[in-house]
Amino acid sequence: MTRDPSCRFCAIVAGEAPAEVVLDDGPDGPCLGFLDIRPLFKGHVLLVPRIHVETLTDLPGELVEPLFARARELAGVMEEGLGAAGSFVALNNRVSQSVPHLHVHVVPRNRKDGLRGFFWPRTTYDDDADRAEWGARVRDALG
Repeated sequence: MTRDPSCRFCAIVAGEAPAEVVLDDGPDGPCLGFLDIRPLFKGHVLLVPRIHVETLTDLPGELVEPLFARARELAGVMEEGLGAAGSFVALNNRVSQSVPHLHVHVVPRNRKDGLRGFFWPRTTYDDDADRAEWGARVRDALG
């Protein structure tokens, strides 16, 4: 698997940087999902391919289906596991991409939650225990 030693997400994939991992396809699997440290709303997951690719157009064809199948599964978790009314699923290619490693945002949504258009207010977890609790909720919902 390819890796960029300067990439924060590659470090998370390798287990060298801390993250609240909620989805792990294993060391030979295609994807890893973890809670965003600056979530739009609690439960906001970043889903990444284990290999380092910067944009969707760089993603090898054989990884497109597994990545988006997992994104679909996480979208269901937002409603069924976290009790959200719906979800927001998105990715950026270069522009507005805070980490240059392809990542899909899967965010729980509720009516009147304050998210309007592309104005994205950020929130925080109360502490590490709060983040761990939200991570456990997502993991439990994934089964």
